[in-house]
Amino acid sequence: MDTLTVHDGRARARAELARGTFDLLVVGGGAVGIAAAWTAAQAGLRVALVDGGDFAGATSSASTKLVHGGLRYLQTGNVRLVAENHRERRSLAADVAPHLVSPRRFVVPVYSDGPHGAAKLGAGVLLYSALSAFGDGLGRVIGKAHALEQVPALRAEGLRAAAVYTDHQMNDSRVAIMTVRAAVAAGAVVLNHAAVQGLRMSEGRVVGAELRDSLDGTEFGISARLVLNATGPWVDRLRALEDPGAAPSVRLSKGAHLILKRRDEWRAGLTIPIDKYRVSFAIPWEDHLLLGTTDEPYEGEPGDVRATGADIAQILDEAGHAVQADRLDPADVTYAFAGLRVLPGGPGDVATAKRETVITEGRGGMLSIAGGKWTTYRHIGKVVLDRLGVGADVLKTVPLPGLAAPAAVAHRLAAAPMDPAVAAHLSTHYGTLAFDLADLVRRDPALGEPIHPGGPDIWAQAVYARDHEWAATPDDVLRRRTTLTLRGLDTPEIHARVSAMLRSR
Repeated sequence: MDTLTVHDGRARARAELARGTFDLLVVGGGAVGIAAAWTAAQAGLRVALVDGGDFAGATSSASTKLVHGGLRYLQTGNVRLVAENHRERRSLAADVAPHLVSPRRFVVPVYSDGPHGAAKLGAGVLLYSALSAFGDGLGRVIGKAHALEQVPALRAEGLRAAAVYTDHQMNDSRVAIMTVRAAVAAGAVVLNHAAVQGLRMSEGRVVGAELRDSLDGTEFGISARLVLNATGPWVDRLRALEDPGAAPSVRLSKGAHLILKRRDEWRAGLTIPIDKYRVSFAIPWEDHLLLGTTDEPYEGEPGDVRATGADIAQILDEAGHAVQADRLDPADVTYAFAGLRVLPGGPGDVATAKRETVITEGRGGMLSIAGGKWTTYRHIGKVVLDRLGVGADVLKTVPLPGLAAPAAVAHRLAAAPMDPAVAAHLSTHYGTLAFDLADLVRRDPALGEPIHPGGPDIWAQAVYARDHEWAATPDDVLRRRTTLTLRGLDTPEIHARVSAMLRSR
């Protein structure tokens, strides 16, 4: 892949974006947009991808980090959706990104005062595993003692039994960056921190966009035969540039999460029934504990969404339905974040609204796509290709860069030698691309030093993010290319040092 550094790469990308006419301009670098760009580039189309912030800088890096079939969808009878999700989940885990997507067992506790009984949950997880062709084992009911072995922090009072099943999890930011790399490898031209200021029109048709580089103020334009609006929570804002009278197409639901220090070893995550429809999660992730999520209507400015004190209190309270109170100390929270689900417009509770993709075509021909989930993000590409008249069925499953068994990569890195904890961390975030980081360390041993002594991220990752992963701001590096922010380790000193590193080349 051609290296795009912060200093010269953005100018080169802008020049390429302004040259000629693209077959497809994708506006929005979240899960939907990057999947569409990747798939269209694989089909041989000339593709441009831009985002007003960073790739996966909003909702797509604020997920529950799951690649899953959707156990709770069985509650609403959506068996077909669960089966489809399972097929894509297993494809991601086996063929597309086994270095980034890992299996995770889940325990669903059954309490005497809970909303579901053991028989119902047992039938649910059995059907769930059957829809996955039992590829992850048999969903079943286990006893109290076994459940406590799986999750030592499980609240024992009132616990009668538990159901167990298997899904997968990931680091959503890393999957996003790897997908952008795959799109570029297939020929796409990409640029983050490039905000759309207006749409190019010709005879009533949308034929491109006018943009402004958010970092240096440079203005430029892109011409395209089709513009795809994949801006997520901002989808109706861009639609209004095409047609000021366009009616709203979506509504927003806020989902907040917490990351806590984990005090003991969990062998499984928890799916915690809150009521008949809602569940909350407590999941081992990045050596910490991920808790959430909320599901509340949101009508504010999308860029202002935050996890509030009330969100934090709610998440801890709901986790307390199944987790021992002393494991839920607010002082252990290292990071709190929130994102916005894009749901179909209409009445009703957002918690029970359908999680489906909303597709509209404006009077100027701009295609707008919003909604969906990480598990099925690759399917969005087929929708776009269908609109372009390109058969997506001819595309083969293409792995993301770095495809490898993480354990094998970690073994080779540790023999380099490299600290085993760092080797394990790099192997599950980069796959074989971790060897590029090892080469950086060999050339400059200082890059092998930890960015913060409390975490496994090393300085080679920051340099690599700058030179190969479009990181242009400290937040790009600390929150989405590494795990410093998530671990609560992005100190002012580290922030300043990363900022200086980004300006140094």
